[in-house]
Amino acid sequence: MNQLTRGGAHPPADPDTAPGTHPPTRPAVASEPSAPPKAEAPAAVPDPSPPDPAVRNRRGLPAPLALLRPGQWPKNLLVVPLALLGGGWSGDGAVRVGLALCAFILASSLVYVLNDISDVERDKRHPVKRHRPLASGRMGVPAAWATAAALGALLGPLLHVLGPGSALVVGAYLAVNGAYSWKLKHLPLVDVFIVATGFVLRLLGGYEATGRPAEMWLVLTVLAFCLVLILGKRRHELSVSGTGHRPALVGYSAHFLDMVLVLCSALAVVGYLLYLRTESGFGPYALLTVVCALLALFRYLQVVVVDGGGGEPVRTLLRDRVMLANSAAWGLLLLPQLAA
Repeated sequence: MNQLTRGGAHPPADPDTAPGTHPPTRPAVASEPSAPPKAEAPAAVPDPSPPDPAVRNRRGLPAPLALLRPGQWPKNLLVVPLALLGGGWSGDGAVRVGLALCAFILASSLVYVLNDISDVERDKRHPVKRHRPLASGRMGVPAAWATAAALGALLGPLLHVLGPGSALVVGAYLAVNGAYSWKLKHLPLVDVFIVATGFVLRLLGGYEATGRPAEMWLVLTVLAFCLVLILGKRRHELSVSGTGHRPALVGYSAHFLDMVLVLCSALAVVGYLLYLRTESGFGPYALLTVVCALLALFRYLQVVVVDGGGGEPVRTLLRDRVMLANSAAWGLLLLPQLAA
């Protein structure tokens, strides 16, 4: 029997692969050219600047106005009118203090403009200051020089009205800040005392406008409290951007700044207490405001040390709810003393 018909026989081979035959030639299919891989969209680079509302507000201002830093003008408002405490309201004292306040707003804006001109390249590398008008390119340096000249032209007649004493104090303020912008801001410790001196000169300018002698315990209190604010800002800068932007930060550490913050806070409270008891002319109930002074210092230290803030001291003073409530209580306690 033919093996091909037996039950154990293998099935016939596939004719396409049978021996002696060639597999049929299949038509070649033209391969489509492979599409080049799509380039992936570059990942969005996060903005390294912190979510600082003050910076966002400055971005919305016209460049010439932002160059003047109107957000810093409250510094003058917080210090210059202190000369009216203890009896400076009589006569035209309040009006002259208002003129002195305007003079320091112009002078401080002039300082900010000159400082931005000198620091434009360094500001470009800072995560926050790179948004300033000159560093961001929204305004050119020649326009900034023209703005500085306009501020000087407005300041001159105002100082003429206030008199030579006020002109001398404002001139000292400009000279100190000019030296700060030139070199002193790079010297550790010297930099914070120079900035605090600017606040003391604001207070002395207020006294000069009223024609009253300066009350030195209040001057010491302002100096110590301003040192607290400035040291807190340095601590924040050290933790956020390191020493790259501000060379003077190489002379600080967080532990060192914490120690001097406590020292200056204690000096501010003691100076304020001695001012109330010796120079203010207030009654004994004014001593209750020492509690408000302590709470203000405690809250600011909490913002700096615990919350990691303090980069915008003026914002903390004027927008923090605890600070605002405490300031309201402070004012209510002093109001009867001022009216007496």
